[in-house]
Amino acid sequence: MGITSALVLFAVIWSLMFLIILPIRVKTQGDLGEIVPGTHAGAPEVHNFGKKAKICTVLSLILWAIISTIILSEVITVRDLDWFDRMGPAAPAGGTDG
Repeated sequence: MGITSALVLFAVIWSLMFLIILPIRVKTQGDLGEIVPGTHAGAPEVHNFGKKAKICTVLSLILWAIISTIILSEVITVRDLDWFDRMGPAAPAGGTDG
């Protein structure tokens, strides 16, 4: 896995984790009873954006390390996910044709 692949993998994991973490413990205007005229009652009043971003980064780093280790150690490969045998037979390890 190259550097670009690692960064893309981290960005995808971070984005998904952030979307999961974002709605946790949100206090809306309706919950607090302080609805600003012209806004929806479900609009967040207290969302702790920075704290959630830090938590998301730490959890994403842990998950990224686990997934990267699995990819680099080749415990699971693309061929393991080829359930319909569309990739054909694997090439012999370390040999060249001829």
